Amino acid sequence: MATTTEATKSAQPERPGLMDGGVSEFLVVSNIKAGQAPALRKTIEAINNPSREQARRAAVRDIGTIHDARHAIFDNDTRFLFASVFDGSWDTYIDDFATTAIAGVFSEVFAYSEGFPGITDPNVKDWFVAHQVPAASFLSAYPDLTTKQIWKDQRVNEAFQAVLDSPEFREILDNPASAALRATPAFQKLLDEAAN
Repeated sequence: MATTTEATKSAQPERPGLMDGGVSEFLVVSNIKAGQAPALRKTIEAINNPSREQARRAAVRDIGTIHDARHAIFDNDTRFLFASVFDGSWDTYIDDFATTAIAGVFSEVFAYSEGFPGITDPNVKDWFVAHQVPAASFLSAYPDLTTKQIWKDQRVNEAFQAVLDSPEFREILDNPASAALRATPAFQKLLDEAAN
């Protein structure tokens, strides 16, 4: 098994933000360019338009690590907040934004922030670090589940529910030959969990 040496640790830049299990938090606050809040608000509205929903969801699926993301304009239209929860490391998260379709969304919204160098600029990580506000506390409801695992669990549950609802399953379950299976604590627990 590989171990991390002190030299390797020091080569990794220290990044802000808290983790709970494998889940990390990210919150950036920037100053909006003077007079640009209305344009930023229109940009966010355009991004949230149902006509762009499929593309946004496809981009989130492409990245595969984002649990949630949100934008807010506050302090009398002078400041902009972006907050997100994601799987894995900070650097990978930022790299994913720069190299996937979501880069366009980041470019659109942060273009209204003072000093934003652009999502593909080599200094963009330094800009995010300078504007990131780490949480004082961070708790995930499912710290050991990645977004991809949650999606898989959802697909498995949907398939399992379809089996449970099928007449064929009911027929097998009602068959006296299945009595031993029905009596096992594990099978009862499975049915109880499926019912909740």
